[in-house]
This record gives sequence, C-alpha cells and structure tokens, in this order.
Amino acid sequence: MAFFGAGALKGLMVTLGYLRRKPYTVQYPEEKLQISPRFRGNTFVWYEDRCTGCATCAKGCPLGIIKIVTHPKPNPQVGSDYQVDVFDIDTGRCMFCALCVEVCPYDALHMGADFERAVPARQDLVITVDQLREMPKKPTTQFRPQLEAIDYKGEEELEEHEAGRWSL
Repeated sequence: MAFFGAGALKGLMVTLGYLRRKPYTVQYPEEKLQISPRFRGNTFVWYEDRCTGCATCAKGCPLGIIKIVTHPKPNPQVGSDYQVDVFDIDTGRCMFCALCVEVCPYDALHMGADFERAVPARQDLVITVDQLREMPKKPTTQFRPQLEAIDYKGEEELEEHEAGRWSL
C-alpha cells in the first residue's frame, strides 16, 4: 500500500545521495574541459589551397548563408582556375549541421572546435575570407574519418595535405 507523498520522499532520497558526492563543477573561464575531437564548434577551418571556388558548399547549405564570389585566373596547366574573392559564412544564422563540410569534394572546408565567439553586434558573426585565412588550422574529425584513422585529437594544426581525404 502506497502512502501519500511517496514520490516526494523518493526524490528527496536521490537529492540526499548527491549531497555526499564531490561536486563536479568547472570554473569556466579559468579552467576548461577537454572537448571531443568530433565536437562541432562555431568556427570553420578553410584550406585556401584546396578550395577551387566551385561553391558546392554554398549550394549544399540548407540556409544559404555561405556567399562565394570568384573570378577566373589563368593557369598554364589547366587553362583557368578561380580566385576566391569573397567567402563569407554567416554564423549568426548557421545551424552548424556541417552539410557544407560534407559536400566539399576537395576537403577544403572543415568544422572548427572553437565556441567562444560572443560578439555584441550580429553583423560581427559573419566570418570573412580574411578571418578564415587567419584562423588556426585545427579541424575536428566530424565527417572526416581519415583524421580519426591517424588518431588526430584536434590539438595541433594540420597542413592542407594532412587534412585531406587522400592524405593517408
């Protein structure tokens, strides 16, 4: 036979059980936890030498937040290449689904692991081509099993020949 308040008593017993445990609290700005190598942050890693300006990432984005502007530049070996003039990613509207990373045929775009990009103005959330060039080249292993195969943990920077699908 159950009595009135049995559920409240069970909940209280759970709470009392946690009182005996050591708290698991991190004082965030001073100390940080190790994040998973597969973590999708709110930054991107872009290898400019791998990018051909094909705009497949912009076409694969379901929200249409990637803006790419290119112009042809002559190349004696292939006829012409494309120079990327504008490569803007509006992270204020991005849902970080990583579809742009998945569809890139040249492994030029990767997800980054940074999550500390708070800004006071919404227009400052747009990552420009110059910011992409300057960002640290520490891709995550999200959609990149070849990086897990070499036991990459996301701690060191990778060159473009190390981060590609065919670099094993």
